[in-house]
Order: sequence, then C-alpha cells, then structure tokens
Amino acid sequence: MPRFSVIVPVYKVQAYLRACLESVLTQTYGDFELIVVDDRSPDGSGEIADAVAAGDCRVTVLHLPENVGLGRARNAGMARATGDYLLFLDSDDLMTAGTLQAVAARLAETGDPDLLVFDYERTYWDGRAERNDFAAILTRAGSGVFTLDDHPEMLRLIMVAWNKAYRRDFVTKLPLAFPSGWYEDTPWTYPALLAARSIAVLDRVCVHYRQRRRGSILRTTSRRHFDVFGQYDLLFAFLDSHPELERWRPVLFRRMLDHLTTIFGYPDRVPRRSRADFFRRCRARYRTLRPQGFRPAPVSRSGVRYLLVALGARRTFEALGALQKLRPVAARRARAWRGTLRTALLHAHYLMQRRRPLDPDLAVYCAYWDRGYVCNPAAIEAAVRELAPHMRAAWITTAEHAHTLPPGVTRLEPESAAYWTALARATYLVSNVNLHRRYAKRPGQIHVQTHHGTPLKHMGIDLMDRPAAAGTTDFAKLLRHVDRWDFSLSASRHSTLVWERAYPSAFTTLEYGQPRTDVFHRADAERVAALRAALGIPAGATALLYAPTHRDYRRGYVPDLDLAALAGELGPDVVLLHRAHHRYPPGHAAPDHPRVLDVSAHPSAEELCLASDGLITDYSSLMFDYAGLDRPILLHLPDWEVYRATRGVYFDITEHPPGLVARGQDDLTDILATGAWRGPRSAQLRAAFRERFCAYDDGHAAERVVRRVFLREDAGLPAVVPMALRRPAPAPGALPPAGDRTPSAPGAAAPKN
Repeated sequence: MPRFSVIVPVYKVQAYLRACLESVLTQTYGDFELIVVDDRSPDGSGEIADAVAAGDCRVTVLHLPENVGLGRARNAGMARATGDYLLFLDSDDLMTAGTLQAVAARLAETGDPDLLVFDYERTYWDGRAERNDFAAILTRAGSGVFTLDDHPEMLRLIMVAWNKAYRRDFVTKLPLAFPSGWYEDTPWTYPALLAARSIAVLDRVCVHYRQRRRGSILRTTSRRHFDVFGQYDLLFAFLDSHPELERWRPVLFRRMLDHLTTIFGYPDRVPRRSRADFFRRCRARYRTLRPQGFRPAPVSRSGVRYLLVALGARRTFEALGALQKLRPVAARRARAWRGTLRTALLHAHYLMQRRRPLDPDLAVYCAYWDRGYVCNPAAIEAAVRELAPHMRAAWITTAEHAHTLPPGVTRLEPESAAYWTALARATYLVSNVNLHRRYAKRPGQIHVQTHHGTPLKHMGIDLMDRPAAAGTTDFAKLLRHVDRWDFSLSASRHSTLVWERAYPSAFTTLEYGQPRTDVFHRADAERVAALRAALGIPAGATALLYAPTHRDYRRGYVPDLDLAALAGELGPDVVLLHRAHHRYPPGHAAPDHPRVLDVSAHPSAEELCLASDGLITDYSSLMFDYAGLDRPILLHLPDWEVYRATRGVYFDITEHPPGLVARGQDDLTDILATGAWRGPRSAQLRAAFRERFCAYDDGHAAERVVRRVFLREDAGLPAVVPMALRRPAPAPGALPPAGDRTPSAPGAAAPKN
C-alpha cells in the first residue's frame, strides 16, 4: 500500500500532459502510485500516458470507454486507488519539486489528519507567477491540527479538489464522490471541510495552477454554467442529511449567492438569451434554500446583490454591474491626472532646487534600482564615513529596504521632494546603475559609476545585435546617461577594456578594484563563524552557495538544478544556500528541503560568500568576487551554447574557468561527491583566474575611491597588496582554534569585526 495515490484525469491536454506527469514522477519522495485516467480524450493524451507508464511501474493508466467528464473520471481513479492519502492533480498543472516529501513530513507531524490543505500559485503563459491571494489564511492557521470551527476562514480558499491531501478512509466512510457536470468541486470540497474532524495546513506552494490564454472550460460561453445550480442542490442535500452541520447553512448560503452572482456578472459566461433564465433560477434558489432568519443587509455591496436576487431585479442588477465596471475606469483616470500633476509639481520643485548652490558635503548613493544599502556604493559610503566624516550621506531606497541602512544615513524615498532636492544639490553621486532619466547633471557635480560586477556577458552597446537580451533598450538614451559619468570604477584590466568599449564616453576609469570585496580581506574567523550561525548552518557542515544568474532568453524562473535531489545525494554534512537572482522574488521556486536554505532575501551577497565553503554558479559575476576569497568555485553550465548565442560573452568561460565545470546535474553531483571540487586542479584554475581578474581586489578598493574622488588626493593612494601577501578571510573548514590565528601579512588589511 503506497502512502499516496495521485489521480490525474486527462482530456485534450496533449501539450501539457507529459510535463504534468513528470512533475510527479521526479518527486524526491517515491512512495506513491500515479493513476492517470484517460477520459476518452480525442487527441494524443492517451498515447502519451501509455508511453510514460511503460517507463515507470508506479504509473497506472485507465482508458474509459466513453467521455464522462472530470468528476466521474476522478471517481474512476479513486476506485483504483490503494494509497493512504488521495491527491488530485489537473493534467495541465504541475506539482512543484519536493511537494510529496513536504506533504509526507507534514502528515507525520500532525498525526495523519483527515485533510491537509496546501497552497498554489497561478502561472501564466508569459512566465508570470502569482501566489494565492489568500495565502495568509494558511499562515494564520498555524502548525497544529484543527476543525473548521476553529478556522472558518478556510472557506474563503478556492474550492477545488487539488489543493488538499485526503485520507482515503475518511473519504470512503463519509462517503464522498464527485458528481457529473461543471463545478463538480463544489459538492466535494465543502462537505470534506465541513465533515473533517482534523485538518492541517502546509504553508507551501505545491501546485503550479496553469492559467491558459484560451481553452478554459469555465471561461467559455455555454448553458453548461447552469450545472452550478445542481451542484449546490447536492451540497445542501448533504447538509440536510447531516443535521449536526446545520450551523454552517447561513455561511454556505452566502457563498452560493456570491458564486452565482459572480458567474452572472461575467457577460461572456451565460449566453445572452439565457441570462434571464439564469437569474430566475438564482432567485428560485434564494427562496428555496434561504436559512431561517436570513436578511440581506443593503448597506453592504454583497447585501445589495443578495437583495436584488431576492427581488428578481435582473435589469437593476445588470445596470449596477455596468456602473461598477465604470468606477475603476474613472478612478484610473483620476489617478493618472493626480500623477501627472504630482510629476509636474515635483519637476518644478527640482528646477527651483537646481538654482540653489551645490552642497559640498552631501553625497547621494543608490544601488540595484533602489533596493537598499548593498554592493559597491555601500562599501564606498562606509569608507567615506571613516575617511571623510564631515560628509553627509543620503541613500535612495524604498521603505521595504530601509532596515538595511546604517545609522546616520538618510533615506530618500524615490521620486519624493527630498529625493529631487538631493539630486539637485548633492556634489557627489555614487551608483551602480543609472540615475533617473529626468536627472540633469549640474556643473560641479561628480558622478561615480561603480557598476555591479565584472562583466562576462555583453553589456551596453555590445547588446545592440542581441535582441533577446537588449529587449526594448533605447541605446541613444543609454549613452546620454553614460555621458553623465565622471568616473567609471573598474575591478581589472578586463573590466576597463569592456566598460570603455561598451559605454563609450569621456569618463575617467578608476582601476582600483571592487569595493564590495574589501570585506573579504577584513573579516576574521569570528565573523565568519557568526555569519554561519546566523544563517543556521550547522557546526561542522560544508555550506555551498548556489547563485545562478538571470537568463534573458527565458520568461520567469526556470531552475537548472534540482537542489533537493542534490542535497539528498551529498548527504547530511552538506548544506546548500540557494540565492536566486534579484529579478526573482525571494523564495520563488525554492525547494522545500531541510538542508537547502533559501537565502535570496539576505541583503548582503558578500556575507553569504564569507559564510560558505564553496560557490556553485553559472555565468554570474559573483564568481569574480568569490575568486578573491580563494575558495573553491564550481561552474554548472547546462546551457552554455544557448546562453553564449543569446546574450553574448566576452570570453569563453569554459576555456578559462575559476574551477571545475559541470555540464549537467550528474556531472555536478560527481564532482562534489568525489571531492574534486576542492582538489589541486580546482586550485590551479582558481589561481590563474585570480591573477587575471582580482589584481586590485586587496581590501583597499573603497579607500582608493574615497581618497581620489572625495578627498581629491591624486598621489599617495594605497599601493596594491601583492597576491602572495593577501590574507582573505579563512574558509570555515580551515578555521584555526581560538588564540592560534596567524597575523595578517605585512601590507595586508588588518582584520576587523
């Protein structure tokens, strides 16, 4: 008897079916059976299911002799199921990686409840993914077991069968079965929630709910929408047969009215000639199913709808619906006018501030499109506070990232009056991206462009022949922004040559190193240990930082590594730190595994580098920073040819890598499992890479910038520490005992906490 029976009904989904089934069969938890029910599909879905079954004994395919619809197809699957728990998956959706492992663990923690409710996200054809709007309900439900009386808000969740795991004997004893017709989930899901004596939740996205551009049955115009009345008749018949659940009648009655009026509110659902009949049936259900004492409250929007249904006032209902749809249009226009007026007033304010003298002691900083106190600008600001304490710092960032600012740094809300005042009057502007398009540089202002990494991929005007990467870039406007730069910071001769070719202008190159890597030469063993403890890395574990970059040729995040499987292969002594690219929200597609830590939201990539024993990446510029730490680097390049062709690169990283190269997950696993990733060949490749790309990353880069730009010192800048004398922060696995630490070499940066 397997732990899970996963039931997938199939009808006209040949384009999506294989991916759906593979999302189940590639789960790390293997104690399941997959039952595919071919509902007499007229396309190639049945053949696809048979082909998948031929390669995996866990798959059973049922071919129904006639098309019976989704509900009865699920019933056929349940009749063959033998698992402890039933899960349903629609054949165009996907089960997320690690779901069955997470569900099994949660069931074990909660003592095998009747129901386990989990979350989902809607995925769109253009790559967008949006988590369930009511996800907070799962969070509030907590970690214990409860009934619907404890958390009645569970009824606000989407009423579908596929966001739950059902104990099979609970379903059998109730008993529960799906009816025929559309909206078949209604008389299944409500009774399951009402009758369950134990419910638990898993606050995790377990299903990618595909939103098709076209072809969704419930979005078509058809009289089949009338099936909803029969489904609610079944629901209330269930309630009649269970008098102990009578207290839920008013709640379900409101839910029914909301559902019926929502269907009617869409002009393209019910055929025009049938709308009057549909509304009459709404009124009939109101009269026959209304709980005793129920009175609609016309002071609320829903109360008005209920009252109009009770009165049978269809034309008034439709007229109010039309007015309701006009309100957002009017509101958008009002917001647009307010936005235009606000923009004009702020621009006038900016022009007035430009007439005032520059403030010689004010510096404005920003990084990564206002994402907080990070990267090279942060390292430079910290050095300014130390070497030029008379300077005042203002940092452009949103309230979301305000917590990253150190004491004494003023936050500037983007495009506020204070923001435009600072841009108008600051003498120094430091950024790793371009400033606002309406910013006009004044004589006497000094703009330092720090960039945000050593370039492997094509940048600037080198993207003009790369439409997949350039998108809608206006290169003329880009070069106008570049013309505002006074200084371009370079980490190496390679970077210098790229920046001067990709951004042709009259700026002065400062070949001083990468300020954000200074911390690598200043951190000591205590700081490394403290960072690991704060991240939750167990003592003695090997922590590998996985930091892939963005792919221009893809829409949305597509993982190239199954981190849960990798963690399982490497064993209990290895922890994987997963840091997604900043274009993706924290936690997006992060696997649910006890030894995979999602660190995407951590503000400092440098701290993650310090805390790790090695780096796994692909084309990310982080490899150039990490090489300065002199710790192992492993490249995972499954799409090298495609990436090189679409984005363009400045050199062949496979010919001059910072460590060993893996072309797929199996290669990567072998290199890690055998220890080759930190062997002599890896060290040899890293040494050559450091010599080429880390020549100036010695811990003094930020000081050089401050002395040259802010203090106007043309001579006497810190000399570059020779590579042989540098002492980057000790690797976690090489930390000596307390009190037995080797002092820094002469000329190297002294360790700082």
